[in-house]
Amino acid sequence: MQFDYPTTRKTDHVDTYFGVSVSDPYRWLEDDNSQETMDWVEAQNAVTFGYLDQFPYHGPVLARLKTLLNYARYSVPFKKHGDIFYFKNDGLQNQSVLWVQKGYDGEPAILLDPNTFSDDGTISLTFFELSKDGRYAVYGKTAISGSDWRDLYVMDMSSRQTLPEVIRWVRYSGASWAGDGFYYSRYPEPEKGKELTGLNENQKVYFHKIGTEQSDDRLVYDDTAHPTYRVGLETTEDERFGVLTVHDPDKRGNALYVRDESLSETGFRPIVEEMSDDHYRVIDHVDGKLLVHTNHKAPNGKVVLVDPAFPAEEAWENFIPEAPERLDDVSAAGGKLFVTYLKDVSSHTFVIGRDGRVENEVELPGLGTVGGFYGEHQDQELFYTFTSLTYPPTIFRYDIATRQSTLFRAPFVPGYVPEEYESKQIFFTSKDGTCVPMFLVYRKGLALDGTNPTILYGYGGFDISLLPQFSAFRIAWLEQGGIFAIANLRGGGEYGEEWHNAGTKLNKQNVFDDCIAAAEYLIEERYTSPSVLAIQGGSNGGLLVGAVINQRPDLFKVALPAVGVMDMLRFQRFSAGVFWVPDYGSSDDEAQFHYLLGYSPLHTIRPGVTYPAVLVTTADHDDRVVPAHSFKYAATLQELASKESPALIRIETNSGHGASNLAKSLEVIADQFTFAWGSIGRPPSYPV
Repeated sequence: MQFDYPTTRKTDHVDTYFGVSVSDPYRWLEDDNSQETMDWVEAQNAVTFGYLDQFPYHGPVLARLKTLLNYARYSVPFKKHGDIFYFKNDGLQNQSVLWVQKGYDGEPAILLDPNTFSDDGTISLTFFELSKDGRYAVYGKTAISGSDWRDLYVMDMSSRQTLPEVIRWVRYSGASWAGDGFYYSRYPEPEKGKELTGLNENQKVYFHKIGTEQSDDRLVYDDTAHPTYRVGLETTEDERFGVLTVHDPDKRGNALYVRDESLSETGFRPIVEEMSDDHYRVIDHVDGKLLVHTNHKAPNGKVVLVDPAFPAEEAWENFIPEAPERLDDVSAAGGKLFVTYLKDVSSHTFVIGRDGRVENEVELPGLGTVGGFYGEHQDQELFYTFTSLTYPPTIFRYDIATRQSTLFRAPFVPGYVPEEYESKQIFFTSKDGTCVPMFLVYRKGLALDGTNPTILYGYGGFDISLLPQFSAFRIAWLEQGGIFAIANLRGGGEYGEEWHNAGTKLNKQNVFDDCIAAAEYLIEERYTSPSVLAIQGGSNGGLLVGAVINQRPDLFKVALPAVGVMDMLRFQRFSAGVFWVPDYGSSDDEAQFHYLLGYSPLHTIRPGVTYPAVLVTTADHDDRVVPAHSFKYAATLQELASKESPALIRIETNSGHGASNLAKSLEVIADQFTFAWGSIGRPPSYPV
């Protein structure tokens, strides 16, 4: 079958890097505000949706996804002054709603319903933070559908009315209370038309006093000498310490400064001034000494006790020493520390006293992923959620005194019978001999005959761990006899900083080798075969998909790169891209340029090669990975690749780096599944 694509105009644009000429004929697609680009988007979508609509099961797939997700879903609750707050989605609501009730027996009431923020449900509630005395709350709303920009609002909790004041041009920041106001970080108002693509520079910390205009906000910190630095100020629970973090986009770590608000200090004392790839996060303080979570000289992480009056490293005290496993999370609540480690990508949580001694391990339902254990010093109980590939997210209440967990809320997923599915963790060997873990989930009784449609999902970057978690979406694939595989590639955080480093900069090929080895394992062990194997990933995972199919197109039948970083020579020129240099390197460095050019998905497409069937997905308001990456990649693939397999692009409107509402998310997944089943010639058994 031959595919006819919209004509994409080419230019003779050429860039020169260190004497090397690199053609960029679709540079004009970087201007997503131009009429020509908008016409191109419309034409591409017409082809893509026309192709998908030819499959009679396209509509039934979406209907099945809606059925599977149509159940009540709750967040982990949090408590404040006797009130219990939680997010709830009744099933198919575009945005989850914030509820509040007085104690466990109180009548639940809606506090904020983001579904009312916009007509199409694409404006979301990004955070909600109560003041120490509970009189006020500050909350964030997306300022532009799908964008990382957010506006901040203040609610009077006694009347539950939102006050007139609005804080604008906030990005990469929440809010941290201090007395009669809060700290936040913002950027200058961007140039008109550059809100989504322009570089983010000159972030500053301000203090906003309740009842005043943003124009009156007090500047707390800026660094005009380093316009690309990212800065943020948080306070400890008791508001005694203001903790300033500063990030250099060329480094993975941060500097750390502190001031004692109880002493009315206006300047910041340095704790760590020199920025490196080491991170530092203040958890709390013990009698004026800061509890700091860091990977400094501890790739798996540790917690140290730092006296702000004597911050020299030699004076630091080891509070929680480095362990063989990654220290994934630490929270302070109920007079304890709750410490979660990852052991072979599964959570294990321990309770540690304020003296640093381990008191007990929290008994979890099995191997999986835990989240929560957040609260305040006086809390006597906490909430947490547990999930695995076959265990829907379930909320438990943990009693600190008795050390016992009790079930609080368990979901009911319509049409899902847990006993019909199983999951397993396997380990395979990558090209250089590294042992890499991978999770598999499928229906029980699976035959290892190489015929099972399989999605291989990966990420491999930015110290992010892919943990075993339940997905109702995924059931639609599994119930049709499919397998879902999650590969824990290097570049992630599953085994600490060494695992992360092994997949960054000039080591990035390790990530692709790991993914290729995962596919080879699935094929060799007869789980699947190249004729029914799909590869999927988003963002950095979209880069993974593009690079891997360019290197080994023979391994896959389908490729689903979403919001991917596809142009590795120009990513740092747009929006948030400057902050990815510590992981990727930069084309501004000669050695790194040559390495990036060697795997950049946009630049390594080979003429005439039969690639897997490709469905690129992106969104018009993605200001994290700008859609130009996907635009140029799809245009190049349509031009150069063999026309035997489709190379289509689906561009969502009023959406961003992630779907801006549930309806859009369901539609994207339905389209991906339809495309995959259509490409492998294995239609699902839904009634049509």
